[in-house]
Amino acid sequence: MRYTRIYADENGESHFGDVDIPLQSVAFAPPAAPLDVSAPFAAQRALLASMPVGWDGGWHPAPCRQLCFLLSGELEVEVGDGKVRKLATGDVVLLEDLSGRGHVTRVTSPQAVRCAFVQLT
Repeated sequence: MRYTRIYADENGESHFGDVDIPLQSVAFAPPAAPLDVSAPFAAQRALLASMPVGWDGGWHPAPCRQLCFLLSGELEVEVGDGKVRKLATGDVVLLEDLSGRGHVTRVTSPQAVRCAFVQLT
């Protein structure tokens, strides 16, 4: 499984990275058949959020290390090195750009973006 990582380098400049996370077949919820799962992430809390049509967050760092799961809609994210990515329903992003100017997030879909944030320890 792959997710996008947004991180800050030693100078506070944000960048994209792609992370392939290994999955292993596990008896996750017996007696259900095994399914492929990753190693666990230590989490602090989970939040649900909605960003309205046209929302633009401007430049901002992530408030904490967190996973973002896009449940509906589409976003455009720009990082400090000038690269831009489009993210859509089903995408997962690990936000780790806690220093520097961060990134810009814009809603580009004709409907609100709904997402789940899992804030990590």
